[in-house]
Amino acid sequence: MRQETVTGLSVERAGPLALLQDAGRFGVRRLGVTQGGPADVHAWAWANHLVGNAWGAGALEVTFGGLALKAARDLSLALCGADLGATLDDDPLAPWRGFRMRAGQVLRFAQPTSGLRAYLAVAGGFRADPVLGSLSCVVREGLGGHDGQGRPLAEGDRLAVGPGAKKGPRGKAVPVEERPDYDAVPRLALLPGAQVAEFEGASLHAAFGQAWTVDDRADRMGVRLLGPRLRCRLTSLISEGLGLGAVQVPPDGQPIALLNDRQTIGGYPRLGALTPLACARLAQCPPGREVRLAAVSAERALAEYRRFRAKFG
Repeated sequence: MRQETVTGLSVERAGPLALLQDAGRFGVRRLGVTQGGPADVHAWAWANHLVGNAWGAGALEVTFGGLALKAARDLSLALCGADLGATLDDDPLAPWRGFRMRAGQVLRFAQPTSGLRAYLAVAGGFRADPVLGSLSCVVREGLGGHDGQGRPLAEGDRLAVGPGAKKGPRGKAVPVEERPDYDAVPRLALLPGAQVAEFEGASLHAAFGQAWTVDDRADRMGVRLLGPRLRCRLTSLISEGLGLGAVQVPPDGQPIALLNDRQTIGGYPRLGALTPLACARLAQCPPGREVRLAAVSAERALAEYRRFRAKFG
């Protein structure tokens, strides 16, 4: 690694999916490479903020829990996002706050009780050699992560940190009003666009007027929603570039909201795109959770995202 680093944490037990994520990999979609980055940018950003990291620092995304990490040295950390039943030396550790971890202590994640993905940040950020300008881990493409090979954490792996990893702020917590209720039914902001005018009127009414259910076919690539069948007058479409949150509707009429590890092009008609914060909220929804779509204007969506980013400089 180019920067001075030391081992901060070692993996004693590997959960189903723990990945290093910075802000994402940009400027490479023309090569067919997707962006990666945190599925829940809201929780990831707050975790980094609590330990004094600038936007873009690498943090650990823990999905479904099952992970155990042992500290190799004293560390200043923060945990945000889903409640995965975390404990520090068997003492309960609530999310949305910073904490200190002494050398030899063990941080364990159990099972989700609210949300799906937790974010663990360390002062100065986790360190790894960037691949195509980012350390974000994309398993499907074998890129980035702690080893540059796109692998989830495995037992025996070590996470590198900078020498100042114990110097973060002490005792900070995310304001209560900034903590989402992951058990509530979310209204996902969607920018109508692309081929929205080609959908039948009844389908548009159903899309925004009825509830959808998160299917069990959901991962970092995309989330399938189950509900009323949407019908589009288009029968063929030339493949187009796909941005974060694009909502494609395949022939079965069940929409798919595309997330960070999506393919770079697609040929299904689209209702439009979820906003980045709507994608973040969807990424915390387990299978079976009810969600609703809410059409928003580009001006409103941009203003909301600017307010969010302004909190982090």
